[in-house]
Amino acid sequence: MPGIEKLPLEEALEDSPQTRSLLGVFEEDTAAISNYCSQLYEAMQRIYDAQNELSAATHLTSRLLKEYDKQRFPLGGDDEVMSSTLQQFANVIDELSSCHAVLSTQLADAMMFPITQFKERDLKEILTLKEVFQIASDDHDTAVNRYSRLSKRRDNDKVRAEVVEDVYTSRKKQHQTMMHYFCSLNTLQYKKKTALLEPLLGYMQAQISFFKLGSENLTHQWEDFLGTIGTSVQNVRREMEEEVGQMQQTIQQMERSCDPLYAPCDPDPVQSPVCRNLTRKQGYLYIRNKTGLVSSSWERQYFFTQGGNLMQQGRGEVAGGLVTDLDNCSVMAVDSDDRRFCFQVTSFDGKKVVTLQAESRKECEEWIATINNISRRIYLSENAEELAARVNQTALEAVTPSPSFQQRHESMRPSSKGRTGRASSVSSVGSEPSPALSVLSLDALVAPDTPIQFDIISPVCEDSSGQNKTAAAQPGRRSNPFGESGENSPEDPEDSILHQLFIVRFLGSMEVRTAESADVISETMRQILAARAIHNIFRMTESHLLVTCDCLKLIDPQTQVTRLRFPLSSVVQCSSHQDNKRLFGFVLQAAAAGGRGDSRVVCYIFESNNDGEKICDSVSLAKQIAFHSEMDRKAVEKKKVQDKAKEKQQEELSKQKQIEKDLEEQSRLIAASSRPANPPASDGHFLVLSSSQSEESDPGEEGKKRGESEA
Repeated sequence: MPGIEKLPLEEALEDSPQTRSLLGVFEEDTAAISNYCSQLYEAMQRIYDAQNELSAATHLTSRLLKEYDKQRFPLGGDDEVMSSTLQQFANVIDELSSCHAVLSTQLADAMMFPITQFKERDLKEILTLKEVFQIASDDHDTAVNRYSRLSKRRDNDKVRAEVVEDVYTSRKKQHQTMMHYFCSLNTLQYKKKTALLEPLLGYMQAQISFFKLGSENLTHQWEDFLGTIGTSVQNVRREMEEEVGQMQQTIQQMERSCDPLYAPCDPDPVQSPVCRNLTRKQGYLYIRNKTGLVSSSWERQYFFTQGGNLMQQGRGEVAGGLVTDLDNCSVMAVDSDDRRFCFQVTSFDGKKVVTLQAESRKECEEWIATINNISRRIYLSENAEELAARVNQTALEAVTPSPSFQQRHESMRPSSKGRTGRASSVSSVGSEPSPALSVLSLDALVAPDTPIQFDIISPVCEDSSGQNKTAAAQPGRRSNPFGESGENSPEDPEDSILHQLFIVRFLGSMEVRTAESADVISETMRQILAARAIHNIFRMTESHLLVTCDCLKLIDPQTQVTRLRFPLSSVVQCSSHQDNKRLFGFVLQAAAAGGRGDSRVVCYIFESNNDGEKICDSVSLAKQIAFHSEMDRKAVEKKKVQDKAKEKQQEELSKQKQIEKDLEEQSRLIAASSRPANPPASDGHFLVLSSSQSEESDPGEEGKKRGESEA
């Protein structure tokens, strides 16, 4: 039989996430075995039921043939030959029925009994142990949490003794239950083979026995195979018995040796001294998390060191996450108001402070010594433990408060050159791209050797420089170092319909060749994530992404200052990752610097706490709202132009009517002035005008001439 994987009983006490992960694999295998065994049991039960039905039908046929003589047929009832023939058939079928009955008994004993016993006894035992183990694990977590909350100020010996006894009992119960649970799971790997092979072996043997081995050829053909299977089953059973014996011995030895480790108190320093030469360490710690301005909470997590980083991992997580960078950090034991055995880790730049709590003073000192060794980069040497032993000359050096951040910064200033080089390589990987990235890139979407920007840097353009010059020319006005003015930009109205805020972390950006392809964002994600993995870049800048109907803004969560602003009209497309929905990105098409040359196409990649598709939907909604607003604005402008044209046309019509009215008045005056000077009287005589009337008529003629000229 090939080698069988098994759970290590020695790691049951530590109960690390790796052990829990391996336990989860065994539990999944057990569930798969249970499902498959149930299906196989149903199939074999159908065979057994069919065999019983066949045996009963054969017996019924034999009985009916024997009763042929008792039947009274109208025709041919006295046929002696037929009766004797049927009697012989009845005897043969009766013997065959007896053979079927024997076969049913053999199937019940050799086929159904093993698989039923495995299904009802072994698998149910595993489920029972799993429930007991879960209860013991929950009781242990409750006891440990109660022990960790012991007050330092109000020290009660009776309460402490009760809590310590509770932790001892729960931890011992969890350890014993876990070891027995592991033993049962390991044993199941052997039992599942015997449980599958024994029913099949019994079925084949029963069938061969039923047919009395058929013929000599059939007997020789199956005899060797069945003999081999029988030998293999015996070997597996023997190995299982040996393995069970070894695991029982290991459980007894572990129970005797681990008894002092159940209590959370500090062990005897003579028997278990503090080891200050470690460069790697793992175990459970409590971490303080801020829940408000003055409030905080403690959370129990599994911590481990990996290279120059401190990692944490929950029980349900597959991989660990970065807590802080330990290179050139400072660590010291601190006094907490409500907790004991606390120590504090401060990053090199002093921006991140992590407060942790160990289970005992020994654990606290070992963690401090380990982080100190990693901070001095001792883990990079060949003989790390020997070098750590020479550096740590006294046992109290690890718990002595480390110097302040400013003193460490001054003492490590000569090595800032190498650190600056490292930071420069992190800020722009594209200056010297690795061969792996050049091979992975697609020339159709992203050009080879394209620089990747991992930090948010506001672009410097001529407009911003002009604004800075203008601000500098005004001595009484305060300038903004982020390139923003205090006044509201006309492009960012405060009465925007859509205002949605998302918490995002900037992963990187790079220039791409095209903005229309649907794969450009996924390809950019792949290259940026690959570059971060190759260059060990874990830091990400957290910002608030504000989506409005006019633009996208990246806002500093602390200062509320806009870091970057993307006009919504320049956002070409936005999509999320197919598998990891927390990753999303958008393509921005912006004009080149100075308005000269072709436009630049840049792809920005982010990680969000929410679903990336929601952010992409919000951006699409903003673009739709902006499009409809633009259409409404154009319609209003068009209506205004039409109204002005109508008003102008009305003015022209009114002017034309006035002109026509004036012309009619002038024509009436001309007609009045063109009448005869001496109209004849009614009696046929002419009327003679006086000199005054003739003088009055002269201006009429002149007005007539003037009207004609004007007309």
